[in-house]
Amino acid sequence: MTRARPLAPEDGAADPQPDIALAMRLFAELRLRTGAGRGITRASYGLGEQIAHDMVRREARRLGLDCRIDAACNLYMTLRGRNAGPAVVIGSHLDSVPMGGNFDGAAGVLAGLAVLAGYRARGVVPPRDVTVMAIRAEESTWFGASYIGSRAAFGRLAAAELDGVLRAGDRVALGRAIDAAGGDTTALRAGAGLNPEDIAAFIEPHIEQGPVLVTRGRPVGIVTGIRGSFRHRHAVCTGAYAHSGATPREVRQDAVMAVARLAVRLDDTWQRLASEGHDLTVTFGQMMTEAGEAAFSKVAGRVEFSVDIRSQSHATLDLMRAELRAAVAQTEADCRVRFDLGAETASAPALMDRQIIADLADIAQTQGAGAEVMPCGAGHDAAVFAQMGVPTGMLFIRNRNGSHNPDEAMEIDDFAVAARILSAFCLQDHPAGP
Repeated sequence: MTRARPLAPEDGAADPQPDIALAMRLFAELRLRTGAGRGITRASYGLGEQIAHDMVRREARRLGLDCRIDAACNLYMTLRGRNAGPAVVIGSHLDSVPMGGNFDGAAGVLAGLAVLAGYRARGVVPPRDVTVMAIRAEESTWFGASYIGSRAAFGRLAAAELDGVLRAGDRVALGRAIDAAGGDTTALRAGAGLNPEDIAAFIEPHIEQGPVLVTRGRPVGIVTGIRGSFRHRHAVCTGAYAHSGATPREVRQDAVMAVARLAVRLDDTWQRLASEGHDLTVTFGQMMTEAGEAAFSKVAGRVEFSVDIRSQSHATLDLMRAELRAAVAQTEADCRVRFDLGAETASAPALMDRQIIADLADIAQTQGAGAEVMPCGAGHDAAVFAQMGVPTGMLFIRNRNGSHNPDEAMEIDDFAVAARILSAFCLQDHPAGP
């Protein structure tokens, strides 16, 4: 991808400002209409997500944008540009985890709308079509599958997923949920979808879901890549139940101690590999003894646990698979237990486009915005676009208190910084896509 041409003064754009007031009004309406107590719940292909999609489509029509909904109910809101050809797409999701925060996903969609509203207010016509895409079903907590909306947009949902993946709680099949929301699973089964060549660039603005920008005092971040992962969600360690006072250490088959040792071994490996320059995270997010059999005065004979390993590097992920197998074998020998890691689920790493990274960094510097160049540890729809060969970038917005909880705390001033960078990026004449 060659460097984009900055918009010249004769192109008719004199620094249009994003409509931050519009975004603030929509954030408030989202909180009012999809909140319950402290938290926000917008279930994938459920009522809350539909409310959010209806809201942004209403505003897009007021702005005179062209609106289209695809077979998976993804929403495309387009301001036509001067030149024919591939569009610049700004996209993120509008669903949330149960009892989540108001900004995760929605900040990206509303940033895009604020940018296009700013263009409309100043009569600015961008060089290329600019589309704001509200993506369905990003949060895997509902259907247990990653990137449903963005994969469906490219015709990449399998029939087995449409029929066999069920929504948490009501157990509705994914295909039924899509059809109920107004989608067309017949078209999805046929593989209909976007052509990557029709997208000049895809940008996903999103709140940061960790503490890096807060810690470093930066309002925005420019993402270098999205970490891939492999996960064992339903792993089990089996030992033997025994009396806590009558069983000597040398004969115990303690499942709790075995899982603890495994976790420490992998943490040591993480520290060693990180010191060698590997990008890596290792998380044991769940450890559970059997509620009906474990007791205060028993050596535990069974522990269920999960392990989540992430990296931007395919090679590092492969290395960690080998390290995990070795650590399991050693722990089984040391503790006289058996491990069954169960099925592995995985997602591929996705690197962001180098030229887009450079363009965003240049714009941030020109605008005097402190920007941190950083990897992304969480999964995002941008990964799908990058893996499809679309030049892709991500813009993080500082956010306190993490994400996937009611206490997300994005400041509107930081949101405005990101929106201004996004506005300038979309006014560059980006070359054709992949």
